[in-house]
Amino acid sequence: MKKKTKTILSYAAEGAAFVVLLLLFYAYQTNGLLPTGEQAAPKLSATSLDGMSIDLSERSASATLVYFFAPWCGVCAASSGNIEHLREIRSDSELDILMVALDWQTTAEVQAYVDRHEISVPVLLGNRQIASDWNVYAFPTYYMLDSKQRIVRRDLGYSTLAGLWWRSTWID
Repeated sequence: MKKKTKTILSYAAEGAAFVVLLLLFYAYQTNGLLPTGEQAAPKLSATSLDGMSIDLSERSASATLVYFFAPWCGVCAASSGNIEHLREIRSDSELDILMVALDWQTTAEVQAYVDRHEISVPVLLGNRQIASDWNVYAFPTYYMLDSKQRIVRRDLGYSTLAGLWWRSTWID
């Protein structure tokens, strides 16, 4: 019986060490993103893929998801369906969703991505200045903003629909 207890404890210790390593890696990975808190999100104004001028400051939703992606990014491609499903379960008045294309060569490349992934939310054609202002250095990167357009959550990499839903819930 003692040996079995020792084995269970060693598995628990290894599991806890693994979780700590994952949390440390996550903290390191997201260290360069914009901070959360009282500071307003940077300005974001760009032309959408359909030719409309969109300015984040003129949007009126209780919360906003700003999702930065690159058309060549495989992780972004895997996440795009989750963004669309989030749109289906959160109304426009509850959550505004903007996708911002970065690191693209032609609008046709962005349009092909949007068509391939059946994206219905507004897609802005971003540039290096926007990437710099928002500290986007990896794809996908996303920020959740509250009704006052302050960054309340931030992350990068793949997120499940449940993860996106959780991050977009309980934001004033």
